[in-house]
Amino acid sequence: MSWMRGITCQLQQWKAARTQWKADMAEFKIAQKEARRKGERPENPGPPPTGFSLLPWLLMGMGSFSNLLQGKTSNPWIGGLGLFLFNSLYIYVVFRSFVKEKRQAVSTLVALVVMGLITCGLALGYGGSWLYFFPLLGLATGAVVRGPRLGQVGLALTALAAAVSVYRAGWDAINVAYGTFLSTMVTAAILSLSEAVRELRAAREELARRAVEKERIRFSRDLHDLLGHTLSVIVVKSEAARRLAPRDMEAALDQITDIEAVGRQALTEIREAVTGYREGSLATELDRARSALSAADIDPVVRQSGPLLTPQNEALLGWVVREAVTNVVRHSGATRCEITFDGVMDRVRLTIADDGPGDGGSPGTGPTEGIGGTGLKGLTERLAVAGGSLRAGPSPRGGFTVTAELPVESAELAATAPREP
Repeated sequence: MSWMRGITCQLQQWKAARTQWKADMAEFKIAQKEARRKGERPENPGPPPTGFSLLPWLLMGMGSFSNLLQGKTSNPWIGGLGLFLFNSLYIYVVFRSFVKEKRQAVSTLVALVVMGLITCGLALGYGGSWLYFFPLLGLATGAVVRGPRLGQVGLALTALAAAVSVYRAGWDAINVAYGTFLSTMVTAAILSLSEAVRELRAAREELARRAVEKERIRFSRDLHDLLGHTLSVIVVKSEAARRLAPRDMEAALDQITDIEAVGRQALTEIREAVTGYREGSLATELDRARSALSAADIDPVVRQSGPLLTPQNEALLGWVVREAVTNVVRHSGATRCEITFDGVMDRVRLTIADDGPGDGGSPGTGPTEGIGGTGLKGLTERLAVAGGSLRAGPSPRGGFTVTAELPVESAELAATAPREP
């Protein structure tokens, strides 16, 4: 009784597939009406084709069935059994042909070969309307065999249909071979095109989703780095102004003026970050770093040498200076911070080291690759994309050190590289 359970299970699967197809078609029609109402081009291509789209072609076998009922077929039990087996195998094959894994399975190919044998046997034994099983076989073959071997298989099946038809009904039945060739090639072409269109649409949607995700990550990183540094500078300068106000009002006003300038610059940078057009300058970031460190009573020491950088690499190192100095001001408790930029072999290196007892905002027990909070982790990913690296961790002599490296590029390239708008 296991075969009965198998048949019942298969019927239930077909019923579920039919129900799903109806639901997809109803959704497609609603989307079509909505698009027409808005005067837009509909994007939904509709539900994918299923085995139900190839079932109506079984009506081509009605002539053979009629012959059986009218008693025009010798050995009707053999003919009826052959008709039943062919139709059953046809349904089995066409439903499996719309699932790539099942289409390429050995069981599907075996069923297709058995269909071919039954078709040849019925056509040779009875001729007449039984020859039209060859176009049906071509439909099933085109649905299953898609790819570089389709031409060879289609021509071989056409030659077989021609030979059997000519043998049974003479040259007048050569149209059976023509129908077999058309049904094989056209079915394969339509189903392959439909599948390709859906794959391209899925790929386009995936690319759009990734672009949105990439932009979201970019914006969150830029906003974190911009606001974290700017707010830290504002807080430090505000504290300095508060300390200076009782004894040196002029110096306090200078700090307040710097706060205003930092705030205005932050507004400009946030607008640029939102539109994605921000391009940092290493020299500008170094000047800001000196100002922020001095306001926090940290002695800044800046050493700069090495080759010119492309605008993209200069912007990356500018982000490193901004993030590292922000951490020094916030967490280190340092009295001195050294910023060194130089060229080493075929790479440029930027090092920010402080002498504070704090952790620089990055937990760890030793220098490790890309450790730290959100800012340093984001910078590690950015540098890795550009072929560089970021190391951050406590220094052996005390304090905290951030080291960024990038592949060096020629001065000529840096000088002639076009800046993005």
